[in-house]
Amino acid sequence: MSTLALISIVVTATALLAWLNARTLRLPMTIGIMLLTILGAVVMSAASGAFPGVHDWAAGIVDRVRFEDLILHGMLGLLLFAGSFLLDLQYLKREKLAVTLLALFGTLISAGAVASLMYWLLPLVGMHPHWIECIFFGALISPTDPIAVLEMLHRTGVAKNIQAQLAGESLFNDGVGAVLFLAALSAARGSRPTAGHLALSLMLQSGGGLLLGVALAWFTSEMMRLSDAYQIEIMLTLSLALGGYCVAESLHVSAPLEAVAAGLALRRFNLNHHHAEIAHESLDRFWTVIDEIQNALLFVLVGLEVLAIPFSGQTMASGGVAIAVVTCVRLGAVSLVLWAVRLLQRGHETSIVTLTWGGLRGGLSIALALAVPEGQGRVWILVTTYVVVVFSIVVQGGTLDIFLKRMKGQRRLA
Repeated sequence: MSTLALISIVVTATALLAWLNARTLRLPMTIGIMLLTILGAVVMSAASGAFPGVHDWAAGIVDRVRFEDLILHGMLGLLLFAGSFLLDLQYLKREKLAVTLLALFGTLISAGAVASLMYWLLPLVGMHPHWIECIFFGALISPTDPIAVLEMLHRTGVAKNIQAQLAGESLFNDGVGAVLFLAALSAARGSRPTAGHLALSLMLQSGGGLLLGVALAWFTSEMMRLSDAYQIEIMLTLSLALGGYCVAESLHVSAPLEAVAAGLALRRFNLNHHHAEIAHESLDRFWTVIDEIQNALLFVLVGLEVLAIPFSGQTMASGGVAIAVVTCVRLGAVSLVLWAVRLLQRGHETSIVTLTWGGLRGGLSIALALAVPEGQGRVWILVTTYVVVVFSIVVQGGTLDIFLKRMKGQRRLA
C-alpha cells in the first residue's frame, strides 16, 4: 500500500466518522470520532474469526502508521503552533505566574507522586514493576496534553482566565515532561543523572527552544509585513511551524517549546503591525481549520491503536488503578500550586476542580509510551496509558461542559 493510499484511507475514514457522529451521536466531533473508531476496531477484533481478512487489513494499516514518529516528529509541531498562535495573549499574560508554576512544579510534583503511588499500588493487582518503569509512566502521563486540552477548551464555556491557565500549562509543561522522560531513559541505560544535571538540561533545552522560537517568529513577522498577499503570509507561517520545529530538533533543544514560543511570539509581533500590512483574519481562519482537521485525524488514529495494543485483564486493572492515581495526584498538585499562587497574588481567581478535571491526557502520552524501550515494562505502560487517555478524553473531556453548566446553575440558586 502506497503512502498516498494510506493517507487517503485515514482521511476518508475521518470524514465518514465525522458525518456519522453528526447524524447520530451528535457528540463533540473529536469525542464522537474516537468512540466510533474504537467501537469499529472492537467489532473487527470480535469478528476476526469469521472475517479475518477485514481485521488483518485494518491491523495492517495500523502497523504502517508509526504513531510515535507521526506525533512527535510530524503533527505535534503544527498542533502546538496553531494552539499557541490562536491563544488569547491578554489573558495568558495575566495568568503567567499560575501557568509557570503549574507547568514546572505541578508537572514535577505529579510525575514523582504518580510514579511512587503506581509502584506501591500495582502489586495489589498482581503486578510488580521495577521502579524505573513507574518513573517512565509518571513522566509521560503527568504533562497535560495540549492537543486534547485546546480542543476541549474550544467547545466548552470555561472562563477566559481559567482557559488561559489550562491552555498555558498544557502548552509549556511538555518541555518538563520531555526532560523527565529522557532522564528516565538515561537511567534505564545505566547512567544516573543528578538533580543538578536534570535542572541544567531543563534550562538548556527549554531556554534554547523558547529563544529559537521567538527569534524565528520575529524574522517571519518582518517578512510578512513586507508581503501584500495573504497566501504568502500563510505559507510563511507554515514554514515557521514546520521548519522551526525541525531546526529545534536538529539543535537538540525543546522542539515543542520552540513551536509554542513561535506561535505566541508571532501573534505578539503581528499585533504591532496594522491590519493593512498583515491579513490577520485569513491567518486565523487558516490555522483554525488546520487545528480542527488535525485533531480529527489524530483522534481517529488514537482509536485505531486499539488494534495494536495487547490488552489483558491484568493490564486493564492497572489502567483502572492509574485512572484513580492520576486523578487524585492531579487534584493534589493543582491544589498545592494554586495555594502558592494565591499567597503571591491576593484575590487570584481560579477553579481547582475545573483545572483538575480539565487536565486531559491525549495522543502525546501514547506516543511517549510507544517510545519506551522493550523490556522496560513497555506493554503494561502502553496499555495503562491508553486506558487513561481514553478515560480522559471521553469521560473528562465529554462531561466538563455539563459540569460547568451545573456549577453555573448552583451559583444562580445560591
